[in-house]
Amino acid sequence: MTAPGAPVQPFDAVLFDMDGVLVDSEHRWNDVRRAFATTHGRAWTDDDQQAVMGGNTRQWSQIMQTRLNLPRISTQQICDEVVDGVVAAFRAGTVEVIPGAGEAVRRLAAQVPVAIASSAHPAVIDAAIDALGLRGVFHAIASSDEVAHGKPEPDVYLLAASRLGVDVRRCLVVEDSTNGVLSGKAAGAVVVLIPNAAVPPAPGTDGLADAVLVRLVDIDLAALACLLGPADRPR
Repeated sequence: MTAPGAPVQPFDAVLFDMDGVLVDSEHRWNDVRRAFATTHGRAWTDDDQQAVMGGNTRQWSQIMQTRLNLPRISTQQICDEVVDGVVAAFRAGTVEVIPGAGEAVRRLAAQVPVAIASSAHPAVIDAAIDALGLRGVFHAIASSDEVAHGKPEPDVYLLAASRLGVDVRRCLVVEDSTNGVLSGKAAGAVVVLIPNAAVPPAPGTDGLADAVLVRLVDIDLAALACLLGPADRPR
């Protein structure tokens, strides 16, 4: 039981997706992939981009190789060229930070542990953390490259919760994509959708999430506590 007058903590942790939630980078990934395809005499379409959304590096490299019909180009080369291009964009300052992202993460980190659970390659996550100015703020980092399956499977969120030492069912997941929402829900977390205007989620995604917010800075853990299951609510 919580002692009278003690602060009630509704969630044990907040797990953030990265691309589209903290940094407006989805279009930059698309630009780099399009440039790669052009270099090899191919075209990269919006349908191609949708096909790789949420996949880990192994998955999207294979998808690119197949969809671009480049059997003589190894998936490792595809990975290296695309990842290097995205990291370069971060280092050059051409990837925008979501307004209020740094402020929101720091505010929530003062209340509960926070983690990144991203489909991105670890080198891209590292570059994004520097761009955000949040080095040392996150209590754990998890990349889908470290697990068997990318989103929409739950693996990366389960890994992030495990690294924090918390029950994923008492975590708040913050997502912007359909596959991300499905991943968080499959893990058993409470999922908030914050649609990205530049790369909106598929129609109907709002109905899959537990709540939909307009901005990252609108996250209020106490207000969202009602979304926890009865057994997981604060006592």
